Amino acid sequence: MRKLRIGVIDLVTKAPTRALFARVMNANLASIMPQVISLWCEEEGHEVKLVCYTGFENLLEELPDNVDLVFIGAFTQSAQLAYALSNQFQHKGAVTVLGGPHARCYPQDAQKYFDYVLGFTDKNIVRTVLQDCARHRPLGLRLDAGRQPGDLPGVRERWKFIEPTLRKAPIIKLVPMLGSLGCPYTCSFCIDAAVPYQPLDFEVLKEDLRFLLKTMKRPVVGWHDPNFGVRFDDYMNAIEEVVPPNGIDFIAESSLSLLAEPHLKRLKRNGFKAILPGIESWYDLGNKSKTGASHGMDKVRQVSEHINLIMRYIPYLQANFVLGLDSDEGAEPFELTKRFVDLSPGAFPGYSLLSAFGQAAQLNLDYQRENRVLPFPFHFLNNHHAMNVKPRNYSWPEFYDHVIDLTRYTFSWRAIAKRFSSMETPIPKWMNVVRAVSSEGFGRIKYHSAMRERLETDRPLRRFFEQETTEIPQFYIDRVKKELGPLWEWLPKGALEHDPNAYLKSDLSQIKTPAQNGKAHFTPEMPVSLEPAQLELAAN
Repeated sequence: MRKLRIGVIDLVTKAPTRALFARVMNANLASIMPQVISLWCEEEGHEVKLVCYTGFENLLEELPDNVDLVFIGAFTQSAQLAYALSNQFQHKGAVTVLGGPHARCYPQDAQKYFDYVLGFTDKNIVRTVLQDCARHRPLGLRLDAGRQPGDLPGVRERWKFIEPTLRKAPIIKLVPMLGSLGCPYTCSFCIDAAVPYQPLDFEVLKEDLRFLLKTMKRPVVGWHDPNFGVRFDDYMNAIEEVVPPNGIDFIAESSLSLLAEPHLKRLKRNGFKAILPGIESWYDLGNKSKTGASHGMDKVRQVSEHINLIMRYIPYLQANFVLGLDSDEGAEPFELTKRFVDLSPGAFPGYSLLSAFGQAAQLNLDYQRENRVLPFPFHFLNNHHAMNVKPRNYSWPEFYDHVIDLTRYTFSWRAIAKRFSSMETPIPKWMNVVRAVSSEGFGRIKYHSAMRERLETDRPLRRFFEQETTEIPQFYIDRVKKELGPLWEWLPKGALEHDPNAYLKSDLSQIKTPAQNGKAHFTPEMPVSLEPAQLELAAN
């Protein structure tokens, strides 16, 4: 096999940005798999350049030049950017590969713009691409390993690809680590719900922690586990074996059901400084929030009490909610969330609009059968700028009125001041202020308010929302054109549009996985689920 010149591009965001919180955090949202792909390609003897795009670089100047093969990792919000880049590289003679959440959620659409579209990816899949390295047009070749890798390179092995991205982070520098894959919970909207839980090698984890203690003055680790702490004692034993008390700061996503007080005491002792639990709904998912059959105001009180307990041990907490679930009706869900804001003033609420990401979850088939999924351009599908599932129990104006009212309540100066004064640690206090006055707070209020006004004044947009037409409103076209800048000219014809019911129409038997002998064969596709939020800290 000839030596290839390979570019790997990690699209942390979808367009240039100057948001204050993005300046602080975007470099810390680098994905692990592009680093892994880069390492595996080097191990196969190829020349590799990794670019992590955070929205502050001149992307056209950063892109690798004169490459034979390009891997692009993208969330769905970056799909249009990824399509434009692929088109540009293909015109220069390169073969292009798409991986990451968008490739898993919208493979049928991605096949039109890439030579390879990867689902679950292991070293054998990468080796297959490297050995073939051919153009596959007009439809790219879909490859899937059938399951998550059994092991992944650790921080020490990936360090040469981690360090340049950390240099882009001006204040907080999060080292990405992964201790497990999949999740034991079965939340209907989560991309990991159908992925079997598996811990990775704890010896590799301990080696990485030792490496960080020798390499960085005060390491800060961001765990990328879908649900940190499922094997709680194993994790804590590994950390306590190699890390002095409070020697490394940790941030993790976890479930309230895993955060009982004995666990919280141990987390505090081991340097956990931020936790991101999912509450999601006041009516569903009681097993995940450890509230059982409680719902409504009873659940609000129970969850708020638990959140306040957590914050006595861990200084920073983001509580995640999904707005617009089918279980929601009327003003009550939003009013209950306001009560939560009052009862747990130190928590930072993260609000996501219900979104169905292609063939992410089996639940999405139900939305598609009911003809409730709208073909918003991918550029806006980031859980915040578009809700692509028509609400079951609200009109669009009514829903946006509730969302705007809740967001204004949450990020009023009164709430910001109360959140500030309820916390003791300086950095978390000011982090909440920055997030509130940046794109996550004030920015969302402005955006949602503008959309609410357009629902009344922009007839083509309203017809699109009401599914009277599938023609993309000019408002969205203009915004994508502006944000892509020079790369707009490289966006392939038709790439703003997609079939929102492709999952329902697809033949799930036609997907290839490498066999033991390295050749590809057909095998049924494993079900997957909805896109992760990448620690839900990005201010896009």
